Parts: sequence; structure tokens; C-alpha cells
Amino acid sequence: MSDQAGSRAPYARIAAHFAELIASGRLRPGELLPSIKTLSKEWGVSTATAEKALRKLRSEGLVRGIHGIGTEVLDRPAPMSSGAQRQDRGHRNGSSWGAGERSDSHQAAVVAAPADVAQALDIEPGADVIRRRRVYRDRHGIVAYSTSWIPVEYGKLVPQLADSARLTGGTSLQLIAQATGRPVTHRSDTVSARLLTPEDAELLELDTANPSTEPVVVMTAKFVDSAGNVVEYGVDLGGPGRTWLSESEVAQ
Repeated sequence: MSDQAGSRAPYARIAAHFAELIASGRLRPGELLPSIKTLSKEWGVSTATAEKALRKLRSEGLVRGIHGIGTEVLDRPAPMSSGAQRQDRGHRNGSSWGAGERSDSHQAAVVAAPADVAQALDIEPGADVIRRRRVYRDRHGIVAYSTSWIPVEYGKLVPQLADSARLTGGTSLQLIAQATGRPVTHRSDTVSARLLTPEDAELLELDTANPSTEPVVVMTAKFVDSAGNVVEYGVDLGGPGRTWLSESEVAQ
């Protein structure tokens, strides 16, 4: 059984494996997961570890326990990822995609920096900046409309940053670090919610004549290199119904 993050705790590896099967559609809504006893045997772990893996999947809203029957897969959209989570995923396995995700509609251009972007990048409003856009999707539809804003000088070091083709050789942050010799050492994230604007609805491919009144998640991520330079500012607009999940290990 493959795992992209071998350093994870055993229960987390098991949960991640089944989360990927669910997100990709290989485990469909209504199907049952293996029993605790079966998981324990197949993964070579204790029953307590297997049970903890199922609890994690339940806490993420991916499955539910049915007394006397087992653990059933639910039909719910997976949570969206923050820019920092995508960065971590890119470092681990070379791709920012989540389980069952793909990206398309890649666009890149040099544009004038809006005021909020200029403030985040510490440049003058209206100054040239590289804007990279793409759409993350899974079987439920759009996960997030993602925009990365990068100071234009990095386009001189990494020309493909201003090219609409999908990046090769690494993520934008990895390519910039390779070109400058300065790795990203700090990042800051914000998470908020807002009602959809007509522009948001268009980006998310919704009916602009009948816009949703449901709030959507908006996440930003600012990445700073070892010299204190802001090298990228990202804004992710979540699709309707998408949530954001953050988790961490608790010290015992």
C-alpha cells in the first residue's frame, strides 16, 4: 500500500490512504471500509491504531460509523487546502494537488498590482507583477480558484513563471529558491469568509444571474525568503460548500 508521507504516524498513513481513495472516487459513497480487525491485520498495526485511523476519517467528515454494520463512505466535498498546505505537499511529493485533485485553466501574465497585492508584496500599487492563476478540481467540482502574485523581477530569473503553461521542475517557490539560492523560511496565512461577488461567481463558473448566497472560504498565504523578501502572495477562493481543515499533533 503506497504512502506519500512515510514519516506520518501509522494511523495517519492509514487515514490518508483511504482519504485518497474516497477523494479519487475509487471508494464510492455508501461503500464500507474494512473493519478494524481487517485494517489491523492488513496494515500490521494494533486495533487501537486502526480505530484511531477511522476516527480521523470520521472527524474529517469523510465517513460515518453505522452500529452493527461498519464504516460507510459519505458523499461530501473534500476540504480545500491552504497555500501553506499546498507548499508542504509540493515539497513532499512534487505536486500541490490534493487527493483526487487536478488543476487546469492555467494562466500567467504580467499585470499592474492591485492595492492589496502591492501591500502584501511591499511594492508600489500599479507596479508590474506576475499573476499566475489555475483552478483546482475534484469529482465534486471546483475546489478552489487559486491566484499567485509574484514580484516581476523573479520572472527574469525564472522565465516560465510568466508563461501560462504548467510549471515544470518544481513549484514556483522551489524554482525561485533554486534561482536565488534563498529558500522560503517564513510564511503567514489568513482564513476568512465572504459572500460571493459577481466576479467571484464568474471565476468559480457559477450562474451569475442567480448567485449563491452561501459564504465561501478565502485564504491568503505570504511567503518570505531567508533574506526577508516576499517572494509570493497567494489567494485561494474556495468553491461553494468547501471548508478548510487544519490539524496538528498534540504533544503528550
